[in-house]
Amino acid sequence: MTKAEVQLVKYLADKRGRTEHGLFVAEGSKLIEEFRLAHWPIRKIFALEGTFSGREVETVAPRDMERLSLLKTSSNSLALVEIPRYNLDEVCPAEQLVLALDEVQNPGNLGTIIRVADWFGITDIVCSEGTADCFNPKVVQATMGAILRVRVHYTDLAGYLSAVVKQGIPIYGTFLEGTNIYETPLSQNGIIVMGNEGRGVTERVARSVTRKLFIPPYPADRRGSESLNVAMATGIVCSEFRRMAK
Repeated sequence: MTKAEVQLVKYLADKRGRTEHGLFVAEGSKLIEEFRLAHWPIRKIFALEGTFSGREVETVAPRDMERLSLLKTSSNSLALVEIPRYNLDEVCPAEQLVLALDEVQNPGNLGTIIRVADWFGITDIVCSEGTADCFNPKVVQATMGAILRVRVHYTDLAGYLSAVVKQGIPIYGTFLEGTNIYETPLSQNGIIVMGNEGRGVTERVARSVTRKLFIPPYPADRRGSESLNVAMATGIVCSEFRRMAK
């Protein structure tokens, strides 16, 4: 393992490095094996002895894995994976349920939301340009492999939704002034918008929302937490949409 390789891995912790090299980091044998089974292009794997075999594998000592790792506790392997390219034009909210994330900035939240989408069979997430990078190492780890099956797109979200709503496609969003999600008819196509952790859905994006939803506390008049974590709220909303499926 060379000094240049260590520097490259550290550079990939930053979005600029990932964009420049077209690579991201995945750590741990279970996650890396999922990428291999899915035939994602893997440039290189650094692994402790006996973990992996193959032409792209370089065996390293435990102390070198500690130098490479971007995690608090180093794992037994680290892979450099090529970033995939997706076409937003292929996403069809008229025929499927799509998630939209408006300025969701916490990597852990984004990773969990990708995992939630995978669980509920949502294959596309459209993100504002200010949303966390889905190939951030913390996001990749938090997805627990769901990043393999969920395509994440980045665009001018307000502009994208403005074009979608003109097609008569329903756009849902979560708001404190919305209607009770458990009492509202829900479709099995369209877009569900989830907002920023602290500010919620931005004003520009909110203009295109046609159906505002609210997840009520229980009981309704109880004074408790001010709001739900965005990843938790996404799980509840997706579950209710799938429960309503006919």
